[in-house]
Amino acid sequence: MAQVVPDKMLTDTALIKELADVAKDAALLHGVLMRIKEAPNSSELVTYAPFTLFPTPVPKAVFLQALAVQTHYNTLVDKISQDSDFLQEALASTVAVDDFTARLFKIHQQILKEGRSQSIVLGLNRSDYMLDQSEDGSSSLKQIEINTFAASFGGLSSSMPDVHRHILTVAGRLEESRRILDNNPAAGLARAVAKAWELYGSEKALVMFLVEDSQRNIFDQRYIERELWKRNIPTKRKRFDDVFKTGSIDQDKRLFVDGEEVAVVYFRNGYMPQNYASEQSWDARLLMERSRAVKCPDISTHLAGTKKVQQVLARPGVLEKFFPDQPQVVEQIRATFAGLYTLDMGPEGDKTVAMAFAAPDRFVLKPQREGGGNNIYGSEICQVLEGVKEGSERTAYILMDKINPAPSQNYLLRRDTPLKISNCLSELGAFGTYVRQGNDMVMNECVGHLLRTKSSEHSDGGVAAGVAVLDNPLLV
Repeated sequence: MAQVVPDKMLTDTALIKELADVAKDAALLHGVLMRIKEAPNSSELVTYAPFTLFPTPVPKAVFLQALAVQTHYNTLVDKISQDSDFLQEALASTVAVDDFTARLFKIHQQILKEGRSQSIVLGLNRSDYMLDQSEDGSSSLKQIEINTFAASFGGLSSSMPDVHRHILTVAGRLEESRRILDNNPAAGLARAVAKAWELYGSEKALVMFLVEDSQRNIFDQRYIERELWKRNIPTKRKRFDDVFKTGSIDQDKRLFVDGEEVAVVYFRNGYMPQNYASEQSWDARLLMERSRAVKCPDISTHLAGTKKVQQVLARPGVLEKFFPDQPQVVEQIRATFAGLYTLDMGPEGDKTVAMAFAAPDRFVLKPQREGGGNNIYGSEICQVLEGVKEGSERTAYILMDKINPAPSQNYLLRRDTPLKISNCLSELGAFGTYVRQGNDMVMNECVGHLLRTKSSEHSDGGVAAGVAVLDNPLLV
């Protein structure tokens, strides 16, 4: 892949050190920030979030393809969340062996039994892709996953264009500086939250960010909070523990936490088993799901984002079920699918196991987990499958074709990490928002993009997992 700056500049040690110092200050100046703790009992520090020194070239056609298909993915996720029979069938084998998915599904079933208390649905998601390079050198867009829960970095990525514009200007690359795209997912995400809040219909009710005790990525969330406050929409940050201790539902199913009515629950925590530290956390989740507050995501949308659902969608005829009279939409979505294979019990799953053992480097083994750093690669696939190949435990995973992007060279800027040139791989995300009230889709938008880049020596992991860094695409 072509570089943004010439090789001569990339290897000029003195210039790179100078630009790196400029870049770090620019990140601090423009609010590309995160919190860190140097030791368990130490106070927190604020530093720049990790990012690339230069933007990364991305082919214009595939970039535009990712943005264009996002509203269709929004619609697809929403349709899946409303189809309880599909979710039941798709997740049956997973629920039987994966405790976390089973707990979520139990809440889903209880809500179905009681009846949904809220007809307003708010979706904030991010579909992530890599560019798969074929032998002839052409690139095709292939989806890694869709995040329907706590899709992050909409805030920090809104400031990254200014950081890279400044670096390129200082480096004397004015033409490239002007080609950095505007990007403001934070405003778009907040716009959708604001619409859901408005439809809820109570000016005194607030938007509650459901967060962790300690939040490294707090500034990413603050961007969205700030956009909401600009609209005079009150926000509060609460934890599962707060909801358990002070949360209640009145006779109209309105949710109150610490005496204040909640219009929208925006989950930024609750997508991993360890987020539920006790039964109290599960009780708090159920309380929120049963309430009239708009949930982002609600429990069925959470389940719609699982890896197993992703794999089932790739089966012949499944997309057509959700878009019966829209063959072009089906074609647009299916074009982004990588090969996805079931590990359910039976001949088809047995075939997948044999395929993985025969060529493990061609695949990725994925458990039903979010948050980065969970996927399994190479010889480890054989080790994991060896232990579960004969039993139903294997159905907790899916197998996916490994995507092979073309590497580029860049510098990854991290606090307390030596400055060195790296072979890098990038992952492109498209942010989508939608709001539905009853059968009426009030809003359905693609609101921006995210580029994350990591050293090619790492197979898996995002920015929050400490592996990838923030980046910008420079379209070529």
